[in-house]
Amino acid sequence: MRVYYLKNGKKKKAEYTNKDIVLATTMVDNRTTVVLKAKADISLLKAEEIIPFHVNYGDLYFLNGYQSWTDTKEFKLNKRLRNIKKSPHIITRKFAMDKYGDSSFYKYSIKKSHGYDIFYSKGEHESFIYNLNYQTAYLIVELIKDRRNIHLLSDVKGLKLKAGEEATIFDYRLFYSYQEGLETFEKDFPKKDIEKLFGYTSWYNYYQNINEEIILRDLEALDKRFNVFQIDDGYETFVGDWLNVDGNKFPHGLKPIVDKIHEKGFKAGIWLAPFAAETKSKLFLDHPDWIKKDKKGRFVKAGGNWSGFYALDLDNEEAVNYIKTCLNHYMDLGFDFFKLDFLYASALEMYDGKTRCQKQNEAYQLLRGILKDKLILGCGANIINSYNHFDYLRVGPDVSLSFDDVFYMRLFHRERVSTKVTLQNTIYRSLFNQRLFANDPDVFLLRDDNISLSFSQRVALTKINALFGSMLMTSDDIATYDEKKKRVLDEALDLFKNAKVIGFERKGNYIDIHYLYKNVKHLLVYNTEKGVFSNE
Repeated sequence: MRVYYLKNGKKKKAEYTNKDIVLATTMVDNRTTVVLKAKADISLLKAEEIIPFHVNYGDLYFLNGYQSWTDTKEFKLNKRLRNIKKSPHIITRKFAMDKYGDSSFYKYSIKKSHGYDIFYSKGEHESFIYNLNYQTAYLIVELIKDRRNIHLLSDVKGLKLKAGEEATIFDYRLFYSYQEGLETFEKDFPKKDIEKLFGYTSWYNYYQNINEEIILRDLEALDKRFNVFQIDDGYETFVGDWLNVDGNKFPHGLKPIVDKIHEKGFKAGIWLAPFAAETKSKLFLDHPDWIKKDKKGRFVKAGGNWSGFYALDLDNEEAVNYIKTCLNHYMDLGFDFFKLDFLYASALEMYDGKTRCQKQNEAYQLLRGILKDKLILGCGANIINSYNHFDYLRVGPDVSLSFDDVFYMRLFHRERVSTKVTLQNTIYRSLFNQRLFANDPDVFLLRDDNISLSFSQRVALTKINALFGSMLMTSDDIATYDEKKKRVLDEALDLFKNAKVIGFERKGNYIDIHYLYKNVKHLLVYNTEKGVFSNE
């Protein structure tokens, strides 16, 4: 055990109790808890622990990605994690591609792979590790390839303690049996009963090019099997200006649309990015003091979408009140379902005296406190912080209209748009579903126009989403479906309601998916490289 901290501006290291800190460790039922008590005023940097484990190159490892878009799957140690710092710097800087994930604060290395809060291995050497200190510090699990062991890093950076104060710096369970670890994980995070949603979202067909006519037309096409209709990005003038609906696109505002959604018996959904303000927005131009700044006084850029966008300062009372005003406005309009996006922006820059985990937890708690019993879908959010704050969470990146998006995007961040990536996230993050939250695997698409996915790929996307998710959403105008597409949709909806996945197993580039339907066991063999089922 090593603890790194600052005292009087100087960096210190302690392996045991010393004149500055007292460490107390308890180990009960495979649970290790370490409490640090400060004997002097200190600021923590990190804590680390080495776990004895024989890392095997033939085993499969699951390392959970930093946020909901980050690529996550089982892999072998010869697989390197994509490092944005190896990409062309001029493009990375221009589009702020290093802001979407953890590369701005975690040092990537070819000698190790890493993940956050939940880890397991399968094969000759089994293990299962998960974080119970999720309100205070992320648990970063590192696989050190050449040393063949595991490092646990508690991301306590920024946490300040005065003399006499204490904090839990580690709290995790460790098992050397995958099955035993999984069973205990399921006890610590008991099964929820969150409603499954079958619905429509406007994004993956029209993107920002929506208007009243399109929305009402697609709404009219939906039948009574649907239960949610969500308006996505494009209704507002600029991202951040949530109170300014584009009058050219929506001349009657959104209230009449909400009423029509309710008349059809659906929940009305709306998209917002509550912690973001794009460069062209009035919010950014009129209230620069509401924008988070780094140590050098520069605005904290959060990404390259739209005209580029920045993170709001969540320690600024006026900025927080603005978020409250905007969300309350959409509740007053009658919206029942809120897709809240780009939530990682809440902790891009450190906040005084708090860890990144604490601030993100506080930010998500703010959203839940405002929206109360409304349904929340978190997107672009850290996984463990979403527990008990959001009803639903996106578990992969955006679906792309071609299987693996355009080739040059594969050179950049791990959070890139990709149907190939998101399908694997959907499968491998299924252990979270109805425990931490209800999983949103993103949309299925069956239409023929404005898409490059083959029909077989569209079928695989639809069925995998139906089997593994708690949301089954589309952006298609289903009035255009022919009989073949209607039949695929009917079958998928039947699986969504009545099938149960009982296991999956990776075999090279294939994943065997076992599920129970009408008391009969079925098998689908998914080809991860081609995006199709090989046994259909």
